[in-house]
Amino acid sequence: MNILITGLHGFVGSNLVKALAPKHTIYGVDIIAPEKEGVVRTYSWEDLERGEVPVADVVIHLAGKAHDTKNEAKAEVYFKVNTGLTEKIFDWFKRSGSGKFVFFSTAKAAADRVDGVLTEDVEPAPVGPYGESKIAAERYILNGVDGLTEGQRYYILRPCMIHGPGNKGNLNLLYSVVSKGIPWPLGAFDNRRTFTSIDNLSFIVESLIEKDIPSGIYNIGDDAPVSTNELIEIICRTLGKKPHIWHLSRGLMTFCAKMGTVLHLPLNEERLRKLTENYVSSNEKIKRAVGVERLPVDARDGIRKTIESFRE
Repeated sequence: MNILITGLHGFVGSNLVKALAPKHTIYGVDIIAPEKEGVVRTYSWEDLERGEVPVADVVIHLAGKAHDTKNEAKAEVYFKVNTGLTEKIFDWFKRSGSGKFVFFSTAKAAADRVDGVLTEDVEPAPVGPYGESKIAAERYILNGVDGLTEGQRYYILRPCMIHGPGNKGNLNLLYSVVSKGIPWPLGAFDNRRTFTSIDNLSFIVESLIEKDIPSGIYNIGDDAPVSTNELIEIICRTLGKKPHIWHLSRGLMTFCAKMGTVLHLPLNEERLRKLTENYVSSNEKIKRAVGVERLPVDARDGIRKTIESFRE
């Protein structure tokens, strides 16, 4: 099939190209257009507006403004990119007669915090312009599905934290701390989080492309959540180091975080919440749709693979 991928020069796009190029013909739309192995040609967004991009069997929309953890990006930038570009490519998809549209949203479009397990039927309650711009893009798609032809399908994917070789995200930051032998002082907080291995993500996208799967919204994540303490242990054992996890009093660490907020220290209340909160997402709906009981890569094996890539 002919597959058009927007934002294909990013981390997820590069991995999808590697996974799909052996069996499919890949084209791209991006703000940059260097030659890329496995890609026939990368077009600009201006080419798309001029109607110069070839019709594809499948459109995978990845292009977007990633979450700025430093909160320095302005809200209008998120909406211009995450919502605006989605509107452009989805309108093009409807006109072009392409068969399938795969939109990469985010779990943060559904919920900033999770009590229990996140499922697709939750009433979305994003917090901040990143999640809000993504849910606005989702709603634009859902409001436009009546204009699809009978054979066209759409998939809105809400992945949790994606990781893998080449990723530059929060796992890198945690790895840089642990690899220096710095003890982890938050062992008393036993949280659990869902991660998404890039290999499992690629498997799901391939399945959406090649199988007859109903349109809809799908959470994406590995089968089992991982606690931050487990994550520290995996990093240490991958490095051949002994884990140093301190189970200091939760009350003490909470007090330190409050002081950190006042004094503008690295450990503040917001960072403590992010490091210790639970965020578990169910992937049962996508597994039923794909027809598997388990995804190919175990959550912990996927994290080990990512950590080993940092060493290299």
